[in-house]
Amino acid sequence: MQNNNTFSRIIAGTMTWGQWGKNFSKQEMIDLMRYCLALGITTFDHADIYGGYSTEAEFGNAFAESKINREDIQLITKCGIQMVNDTRDNLVKHYNYSKEYIIWSAEQSLNNLKTDYIDLFLLHRPSPLMQPEVIAEAISKLKDEGKIKSFGVSNFSASQIALLETSIPITGNQLEFSLTSNSIMNDGSLDDCIVNQRMLMSWSPLGSFFREDTEQVKSIQKVMSSLLEKYNATTDQLLLAWLMKHPAGVYPVVGTTSKERLKTSFEAVQIELSLQDWFILLEASNGHEVP
Repeated sequence: MQNNNTFSRIIAGTMTWGQWGKNFSKQEMIDLMRYCLALGITTFDHADIYGGYSTEAEFGNAFAESKINREDIQLITKCGIQMVNDTRDNLVKHYNYSKEYIIWSAEQSLNNLKTDYIDLFLLHRPSPLMQPEVIAEAISKLKDEGKIKSFGVSNFSASQIALLETSIPITGNQLEFSLTSNSIMNDGSLDDCIVNQRMLMSWSPLGSFFREDTEQVKSIQKVMSSLLEKYNATTDQLLLAWLMKHPAGVYPVVGTTSKERLKTSFEAVQIELSLQDWFILLEASNGHEVP
């Protein structure tokens, strides 16, 4: 995959580190950063909107005091979503991909994260009004100035990426992908990542397995029980191993703040599901055998 040799295979998602979740103190953030690095999780995924536009700055203040070398971590962040929030003069939730806003947002993230550069800068969601040439002008300027290293997107379809690539190359795509939400295997998104060597990141990689008590989840649980013993693994490890077996080379963005689950997530990289076990889990999720 292009430009992703430095990213850790398991990415730490920070969405719930701040006001949208655990509301960690500065010291708690420093402690969790250091723990991630000790495991080998060196990549941290952000978005400007997390915590109502507050989590980036809280993370950055913690990072500045952590004594962690900038070269030892990779920072991903996203821009574009304009929420109705006390810190913004927005009347309606919308997307803004004007040249001026993209540049301003990137520079705001740099300031928040207390860093000179962002390793991977993403457009958070596609806008029906986005103009490829305008986006290209903004990203090219940020790259030329060394403020971002790589540029990608999040939640974009293959055709939306093709639209942008009329003006600028796309390094990666961050999509919802899990055993319980696997439709992107059939809509061309994963094929696009493989063919064009894009880094594929998966948000919500455990899907609804631990959140819902649906027939789909019950079906997966039935077949999962025997596999847990076979692979001497936890359920979340097998869910991640299922994702990472895909030839697109998935990088799961793990949102847990639990040290134990971060550890088991990192260890899941070593699990190699057999071909038939992979399809057993897929069949259980989809509720029918493959055609």
